[in-house]
Parts: sequence; structure tokens; C-alpha cells
Amino acid sequence: MSQSYDYIIVGAGVVGLTLARELSESKAGRILVLEKEPHVGQHASGRNSGVVHAGIYYSSDSLKARFCVEGARRMLKYCEENDLPVLKCGKVIVATRPDTVGTLETLLKRATENGVVARKVDLNELKELEPEAKSHGYAIWSPDTAVIDSKAVMQKLLEDVRRRGAEVVFGAEVLKVDQLKTTIHTANGGAYRFGFLFNAAGTYADKIAHAFGVGLKYRILPFKGLYWKATETYAKKITRLIYPAPDVNMPFLGVHITRTIDGKVLFGPTAIPAFGRENYGAFENISFKDFGSISWNLSKMLLRNPGGFRDYAFQEMGRYRARNFFKEASTMAQSLRPQDIDSFYKVGIRAQLMDTAKGRLEMDFVVEKGPRSLHVLNAISPAFTSSFAFASHLVNESHK
Repeated sequence: MSQSYDYIIVGAGVVGLTLARELSESKAGRILVLEKEPHVGQHASGRNSGVVHAGIYYSSDSLKARFCVEGARRMLKYCEENDLPVLKCGKVIVATRPDTVGTLETLLKRATENGVVARKVDLNELKELEPEAKSHGYAIWSPDTAVIDSKAVMQKLLEDVRRRGAEVVFGAEVLKVDQLKTTIHTANGGAYRFGFLFNAAGTYADKIAHAFGVGLKYRILPFKGLYWKATETYAKKITRLIYPAPDVNMPFLGVHITRTIDGKVLFGPTAIPAFGRENYGAFENISFKDFGSISWNLSKMLLRNPGGFRDYAFQEMGRYRARNFFKEASTMAQSLRPQDIDSFYKVGIRAQLMDTAKGRLEMDFVVEKGPRSLHVLNAISPAFTSSFAFASHLVNESHK
């Protein structure tokens, strides 16, 4: 016998939990969150860098720009109200090559358009802000960029939504969607009827959407992000975040140097094509079906080469080799030596959306409405930063 809910949210990542919080705050009705894993934060939301982005990178007409600034304000406020740790260290963005200095100008323009505090600093001031950073020409200083403990945020959100009356069921992978009966069946034997469904399933969002006949031209093309840890000695040299001027044609920010909330310094992440939605290891969690689909779509991207994707992909694949990874990191750091990169630290999977009709990666958040449902198809960085503001938008969209 099925249980009935006004709202069902598939996915207990940061988007799913902030959605549940937003709905429960407005007393929207009976709310259920379904999560296939045994705990929160098993995938992207619990494996990210913890950086709260200021909103510099995104073009002013994008959803990312629209929600990042307000989302960052609300995320930091939430952390402070709940005594969750916040490291307000700021970030410098550097030009790692002479030909990327122009990108800094683009970023400063976007910062102004998005209402973000950011300014140009010469190399002398850069040395004062972060002695270890190096750049060509000048750099950008972003004082409002901060770092949080993403896992602690996830746990607090879980406590919040449960306290406000929402139910969260773990081990509930969605196996079947019955649109006529507005019922979903899960791996734990559950059958749940919904008045409205939010799809926030991350790397599986396209599969859920397709079951509703939504977003059929889209497929998730997962990318693997690898992080390495600095030695304790080198970590003491880094006081700010150091980011390179990114390739604005790609939805990735490049390898950067990040302080964590517990004092570690990380190098990464890469953006290497993965061959499974949970392909964290070399050959772990690769299904034949996913491997075939991902390989086919990746081949189309390499052939069509949108925005110079081919060169970017080969460059990223080269970062599997420690020598190439060090070479990339050393373009941002004055005294970095190979022995300063201590050990592999963690890996995450980015649920990057691809438009298969156009053969390109989607740069912005992508949300599509379906029958009695709303599907978050592309919730890539800065989704964690944006999540509170993004959740408000999604609730508003569901009422239209």
C-alpha cells in the first residue's frame, strides 16, 4: 500500500535538503525526501571543497549569477546562526600565463555586473595578501570568498528538515515511476504517492527526468575531480585561496589551491571524464550501459570540439600523471616543489549535463518542468553556495 505526500524530493544532497527546508518553513504540507544512500553527503555535496563562492565567474544573465551572491549570503548566515565553522580567508585569482590576463578583465567586469566585491591588485599587493601566490600582470582579490564544512552543513540541514516535520528515508533508490498513479517505487520496497515531485537526484537526475518524459535531449556526462593534499610544512605557507583565471568556455574553474576548514591545504580538482556515475576509483562502479553512453557522448564532444573541448580534455587527462599535476599547480605558487604535494586526498564526481542535440556541455543551472514535477538537471558548482537561494526559486517555479 502506498503512502501519500504533498511533495516528494528525490535526492538528499544540498539542493534536496534546502528544498525540503524551504517547503517545510512555508508549511507546504506533507514532505518526503528519498535518498538512495545510507547517509547524507555521500556524493557531490559531501565531497566538494567547501568553498563559498562570491559570484565572480558567472555571466550576469545566468542563473548562477542570479543565485550565487544571495546564496552565499544566506549560506554564511546559516552557518553563523548554527555555530558551524566558517573560514573567512578570501581568494586571489591569478593569471597563470600571459594569455590569461585578459580573462581577469572579463572576471572583473562580471563581478561589477553581479554586485560582487572584487578588485584588481598589483603584484606587490598580491605578495602582501598571499606571499605564495604568483601571477602575470596583476591579480584579483575577492575578500568575501569563504570556506565552510560542507558535511557539517549537510548534517545540520538534515536535522532541520526533520525537526520541521519533513520525513527523510535513506536506502530508497528510485526504481520505477508510475506517472498515471503519481507513484514512485523504491529499492527498500516503498511505494510513495506524490502531489508534486522535485527531482534533485544529481548524477541520476537525467534518468528520473526521462521517466517523466522530460529533458530527453540531455544526458549526464560525469567528470572526476581528484584532490591532493599538501604537506603540513607547505600548508603553513598558504593563508588564502589561490585560483587560476579559468577557461570561460568551459564550466570548470581549473586546478586551484584551497584551505580547508580544518587547516589542510588541497590541490585540485581535476576535471577528468569519468566512465560511471559513481566511478570514484580507476574501474569502480562502471556499468556496461553507462560506459557505452558516456563513451559515445564524450566521443561526440571530442569530434565537434565545442569551445576547444578536445584540447581541454587531453590536458585534463594528462593530470593523472603527478608530474603534470605538479606543473599545473606550480604556475600559481612561488615555492612549490614536487615533494610539497604529499598524498592523494579525495575524489568527487561532477554531475555535468550535456546537450546531446548540440553536442556541448551546459554552462548554467538547467531546470525543466514536467507533469506534476520539476527537474534539476544541472546543479553544478556553485550549487552548494547557491542552494538556499536556488531552493526558493525552485519552490516558486513549482507554483507556476
